[in-house]
Amino acid sequence: MKIKLIGFVKRYKTFLILFAVNLLLLIFAPDLGTKAVSITQNNLWEMLSVIPPIFILLGLLDVWVKKETMVKYMGEGSGLIGILIAFFLGSAAAGPLYAAFPVAGILLKKGSKISNVLIFIGAWSTMKIPLLMFETNALGLEFSMLRLGMNIFGILIISFVIDNLLKEKDRVELCKLAEDLL
Repeated sequence: MKIKLIGFVKRYKTFLILFAVNLLLLIFAPDLGTKAVSITQNNLWEMLSVIPPIFILLGLLDVWVKKETMVKYMGEGSGLIGILIAFFLGSAAAGPLYAAFPVAGILLKKGSKISNVLIFIGAWSTMKIPLLMFETNALGLEFSMLRLGMNIFGILIISFVIDNLLKEKDRVELCKLAEDLL
């Protein structure tokens, strides 16, 4: 029982510390504590509205898309097709960046090339279509296209550099972690 409690505390250390800080703020600085609890509650509701649909989609992706298909279109020999699919998936996605990481894990588990997974994460974080439309209206087409071009170029460079710097044991460990977590 004691070992389970220690494991629980280690696993949820950050949550427990933040809970204690919120509690102390409520006691010693009620105005600030109330605001902190309100912000925490809003963030919790936002996460609870995003995470379940993402995991449902992940489950469907895991069941519906065969590993062979994923390897063919996004695996080691996928070339330009894999890059374009990764850019499309990332830019068409909705939701906050933290939702991209479980999807990236499924992509790795299914045999996607690491550089394609990195491209997917980069596109999710910087190239969402609604963001581009808003940016074009607010800042102009020229600025948006310049930023988009720089992002595409930057994402490609970063993903290929990281992919080439990874040692084989790191690749194997990364894919094993993705399989173990999902």
